[in-house]
Amino acid sequence: MEYTVLVRMNEKLFLRNPESSDLGRRIVRQGILLIDELGFEDMTFRKLAERLGTKEASIYRYFENKHRLLVYLVAWYWQWLEYQVVFQTNNLIDPRDKLERVLQLLLPKDLVKPIAETTGYDIDFTALYHIVICEASKAYLTHHVTDDNKQQLFKPYKDLCGRIAAIILDYKPNYPYARSRASSIIETAHYQSFFAEHLPSLTDFGPLKRNEDLFAFLHHLLFSSLDCD
Repeated sequence: MEYTVLVRMNEKLFLRNPESSDLGRRIVRQGILLIDELGFEDMTFRKLAERLGTKEASIYRYFENKHRLLVYLVAWYWQWLEYQVVFQTNNLIDPRDKLERVLQLLLPKDLVKPIAETTGYDIDFTALYHIVICEASKAYLTHHVTDDNKQQLFKPYKDLCGRIAAIILDYKPNYPYARSRASSIIETAHYQSFFAEHLPSLTDFGPLKRNEDLFAFLHHLLFSSLDCD
């Protein structure tokens, strides 16, 4: 069955919708590659402009600063992931099966192909996933997080956590920490993946079977807390 995901972004994330022009789409596409290549700290709009063969001022017509671009990219990913949670659990009846599917989605070893197939976005989704792993927390770990939150810039992430929390409550209706467990499972999946690649002494997962072993750990972490009396 073929389907297309339409991602609608918060208009406060940009000055001009990058999807409205060829340059805007190139800014997003090359911005992903440059952040993945250099890291968020070393990526600048000047470097991005040089790669695009345009003026730095042209990029500022779309995004106020590089932090806004990062929040845009991460929010796009969260929206896409929430859609996948809905789509891939829709035909499952048992809440436990739904939660296990969610855990698989948090470790998207084989999700690059379906992302490309279900959207019209010409971007490097492997690079985008690397950005989520390495840079996503920088979207909200700022001094202006409260103001950004008032503008609902983090709504896609909160919606995703709320969606997972609802499944947790379907599985165990009296569980008092559903949202905390949902957000911690997402963060654990990402931090452990980051540690496995960059700080291996902080994790038990090597590169060969990382997804398989990490899935087992997340499964234990989630259900050991939900199934205890």
